[in-house]
Formats: sequence, C-alpha cells, structure tokens
Amino acid sequence: MKVLKFGGTSVGSPERIRNVASLVSSRGKNIIVLSAMSGTTNSLLQISAATEAADTAKAESLIADLEKKYGLIIDQLYSTDAAKATAGGKVNGFFDEIREIVNADDKSRAEKKIVAYGELISTNLMTYYLQESGLNAILLPALDYMRTDANGEPDQEYIRKHLAEILKDNPVADLYITQGFICRDPEGRIDNLQRGGSDYTASLIGAAINADEVQIWTDIDGMHNNDPRFVEGTTPVHNLHFEEAAELAYFGAKILHPTCILPAKENNIPVRLLNTMQPDAEGTLINNVLRHGLIKAVAAKDDITAIKIKSDRMLLAYGFLKKVFDIFDKYATAIDMIVTSEVGVSLTIDNTRHLDAILGELNALGTVTVDSDMVIICVVGDLEWQNRGFEAKALDALRDIPVRMISYGGSNFNISFLIKKEDKKAALAKLSANLF
Repeated sequence: MKVLKFGGTSVGSPERIRNVASLVSSRGKNIIVLSAMSGTTNSLLQISAATEAADTAKAESLIADLEKKYGLIIDQLYSTDAAKATAGGKVNGFFDEIREIVNADDKSRAEKKIVAYGELISTNLMTYYLQESGLNAILLPALDYMRTDANGEPDQEYIRKHLAEILKDNPVADLYITQGFICRDPEGRIDNLQRGGSDYTASLIGAAINADEVQIWTDIDGMHNNDPRFVEGTTPVHNLHFEEAAELAYFGAKILHPTCILPAKENNIPVRLLNTMQPDAEGTLINNVLRHGLIKAVAAKDDITAIKIKSDRMLLAYGFLKKVFDIFDKYATAIDMIVTSEVGVSLTIDNTRHLDAILGELNALGTVTVDSDMVIICVVGDLEWQNRGFEAKALDALRDIPVRMISYGGSNFNISFLIKKEDKKAALAKLSANLF
C-alpha cells in the first residue's frame, strides 16, 4: 500500500478534485492524504482572528462568504441531486459548528478548532465524489488516530496502533481518504502538526503502515536542480538521498518540508515527488541510496540575518562559545550557519523575533555587528571532503559575487554561501551554468 498526498492547489477547484479522483482511482488500494482546498485555510484564519477579537459580526460575514463559495463548488462537483444533498448537508453542518465556536463564551484554542475544518471539508468532498463515481471510498478521520505527545511531537506508537485498528475494521475499501495537518494533542484537544503539515502526515502514515512508498503530489514535476522562479532551464532531479533532500528542503526548496523526511528515512520508505498536472512524469525519488560523485541541486533561503561577535579576550577562551550558544538557546532561536576564527565567530539566523534581546546580551561578550537582508545559497550533492574539485567549482562560479560567509564540512551533503539579497538571482544563475 502507498500513501498519496495532495496539496491545496491539487484540490483547489471542482475540476482539480475530479482530476485527482481519476488519478487515485487508477492506482490501486492506497491511502490518500488531502490538504484544505487552496485559499480555505487563509479564510479560516481570518474567521479565527475575528473570533479572537470578539468581532462576531465580521466572523459571521466571513463564514457566510466561505459557505456560499462551497455551495457553488458542491453544485459544480457532483452530478446527482443525491450526492449534492449529502455533501451539502455535511458541509453546512461543519459551518454550523464553526458558528458555534465563534459564538461560544470560551474562545480558547478557537484558531486550532476552526482551521481544522479546511481538511475536514476537502476530505468529505473527495470521499463523496469517489462514492458517487462508484468506488468504495472510506474516510479515515485523522482525529481518531493522529496524535502528538507531551513534547508536541507525533506519538508514533499511538498513531501506528490506532491506524492499524481502523484499517482492520475497513478491509474492503477501494481507497482510504484522510486529512493532512490536523491531529489531537495528548489531552484529546484538536491540534495540528504545524511543521510540514500534510507532508508530515503522509510520512507519519507511511511509517505507521510500513508503506511501499510515500508520494507527494504538487503542481511541479519533482524537486528541480535550481529555483525555476529565478533561473531558466532548470530540470527535475530524478534521485536524491534523504539527507540531500532534507538539506534542499531546509534551505529553500519549497516543494517539500524538511520535517516530512525523517519518519520515512527512519523506516526506509521511499518518498516520490510527483506532478498532478503531468502524472506520467518521473518526478523525484528520495531514498537512502546515495549516487556518488554528483552535485544534485542548488537552493536559496531568504531573510537571513548575519551576526558577528568579535572577542577582545580571544574566542577560544574557555566557555566563550557556550555563552554564545546559551544566549540563542535562551531565546529559542536556531542558528543556520556558523564559522569561527581565533578572535571571532559569525553565525546566521532566520528568526529575528528576539534579535534586540539577543544582541543586548551578545554585546557583553564582545563587539557585535549585524548584516540584514542576506541569503544563504546551498549547493547539495555528494560533497564529502575526499571528493576533489566540487567545492572549487562552486567557489569559481561565485568569483564575481561578494560572499559574506562560507560553511563547508559540517555536512557531507552541502556547501553554503552567505550573500546579499540583491546578488541572489545572479548567484543562482552562475551556479547553474557552472555546475549543471
């Protein structure tokens, strides 16, 4: 059995829902993970914001607009009055439940509760459409098996046990439909997986059932060797190691969230990235097989801030680096890149929420300088230090680009460069020309 995940764009209209239904119905007995229809989550967040601001009138107006939109979708999606009535009744019931949340005296966790309805609606619409088409499609409610533990991480043993029980109770289904993103917390309250959303759900399900493969379907034919928004002539990378894919995802390749890699990697389950618009395209296969001697792709991560701390008392004095790291740990701010010298340390962050407080404490350790609006360019492939010439090719490509920092050797799969925002497009193009 495989797990097939479809994002909001893939189910963003009646026509696209029909396309996905046709695609999944021809691929065997699998589990289908769906996101909310594109645009729905934003609308639900607006409703949540109005609810938390006690602006009931605005929330009610937004609910009416979204309910009307879904009424039109239902009318266009189904061909029989019976299916329209069934789907319409279910969806209207969901909107009534949203109104109850909006008007409740207790508005705690309103956003978590309201946002979950995006996935609940999309999966019910798909299930009813498949059933109208003659398939025995079964809805697997994610809230019945997807749960996080006390640390906010997926409770994989709970997921495995409860999903197995649900599947055992429904052995004759042609297809299983379930929600991405949403879950319950240890206390049974509605929550969500946050990082990676529906991709994470698909990977967790794949691990729970020991799937043959996890497929992530989007509107692009796999992970490309560079960003097609900035560089012409990019091509899909046909094979990636899990570590290579994680590096690309973390450093800017938006097609895949880095969190979703781990459950599949740990259980040795291949992940394939495919295109709903070109279902026969090869896409990108991600697994634990490393193809040696190749540079695979380039990615860019925006909105980076570089911080340099120069110590007059010598960097390598006992405890200096610990003091630096403790400050970032105190403010729950992750570090992306770091390089050190005898008297200074430079590092980068992408979260500036606590920047002023961090800088205030770092100033006690030495002279601090900050560069904003920077970009990390990440070159990914087989970059073990014994391989000759790969880092030189990347450096040569950037010979005309000012480079603020270089990070190499922390991973066997990447070399990273910190550059100015205005040099990003040129740097990506030069790397493509020199490496591919």
